[in-house]
Amino acid sequence: MTDHGPQPVERQLPTEESRDLISLVRDLTQREIAPTAAEEEDAGHFPRGVFGLLSASGLLALPYAEEFGGGDQPYEVYLQVLEELAAARLTVGLGVSVHTLACHALAGYGTKEQRQTYLPAMLGGGLLGAYCLSEPAAGSDAAALRTRATRVGDTWTIEGTKAWTTHGGIADFYTVLARTGGEGPHGITAFLVPGDAPGLTAAPPERKMGMKGSPTAQLHFDGVEVADARRLGDEGQGFAIALSALDSGRLGIAACAVGVAQAALDQALSFTQERRQFGHPVADFQGLRFMLADMATQIEAGRALYLAAARLRDTGRPFAKQAAMAKLFCSDTAMRVTTDAVQLMGGYGYTADFPAERYMREAKALQIVEGTNQIQRMVVARHLAGPESH
Repeated sequence: MTDHGPQPVERQLPTEESRDLISLVRDLTQREIAPTAAEEEDAGHFPRGVFGLLSASGLLALPYAEEFGGGDQPYEVYLQVLEELAAARLTVGLGVSVHTLACHALAGYGTKEQRQTYLPAMLGGGLLGAYCLSEPAAGSDAAALRTRATRVGDTWTIEGTKAWTTHGGIADFYTVLARTGGEGPHGITAFLVPGDAPGLTAAPPERKMGMKGSPTAQLHFDGVEVADARRLGDEGQGFAIALSALDSGRLGIAACAVGVAQAALDQALSFTQERRQFGHPVADFQGLRFMLADMATQIEAGRALYLAAARLRDTGRPFAKQAAMAKLFCSDTAMRVTTDAVQLMGGYGYTADFPAERYMREAKALQIVEGTNQIQRMVVARHLAGPESH
């Protein structure tokens, strides 16, 4: 059987420029990303060269201001670019989303001088970013983080360990959340830390069931000194900055999830149209046709949900509830669709000769990263019914 690859999705895009952008991305993914995705994932190879190409093409800067080297694209467009990248290889799509997340604190809360100094290189200078919030004992309860930054004069010294850092050990810069005050969310501050800062080391990457090409590692801060000029926002504002970044980042995860689900559907559809049993293509059997119809419907619903949230964000309206809904629904959809794709392909779906099993392993991560789906349900419930009474 041949893998026809993802079929082009008919997209609703706001401008001719954005339509040209999607065409450019599709061409790039088919030339530079998709052909080697399976082999490189199996080998655990991170495609740093691809990220250099994306940076040079302006694709690491899409949602940020043009005056600092950004693409000035609305989230409605940026997220559809992410979906295309993730459909070709999740390591790339998620990596772009994480890089965008890592730039968020500086772009949204940095001074104009900080943005002029650091942001152009971060957006289009070939640099790669990472985001350091989680810790070994502070995952879902991120406000309980213990990494501490202590100030002496104009220098902060950071001590502690961060966990589950995508691009950990290979990033050129890290947005780091550290405790500068008392316990709880109000004692946390954000910093921009260079990847080569003395005292900053990475543990060996985690051995994961999927996304083997994307390094995830603990980071150790052993007396890492950071100038106060690299503090982002006010002291104690870090947790609010982190939550703001995660609202946008969850939309990135939702778009990536839809991309993986779309790739799995395309693979399953191609297979069932070519595979013959009992003298007919497998796709002729009603039970399987209904599965394909359900998969396609769930994908369309997920895409509509993340785009609705993106349009709220683009018009300056609150979107945190919708972002949590989109991350929850789209990643659950990716898990269902990829599981069904494996089932539709039978034994072939369970082999590494086809990408369906890889999509299924990758989809699981999307239900966990940037807030588990249980946390997303808590966020949605708080918007609906208010804070818990206990």
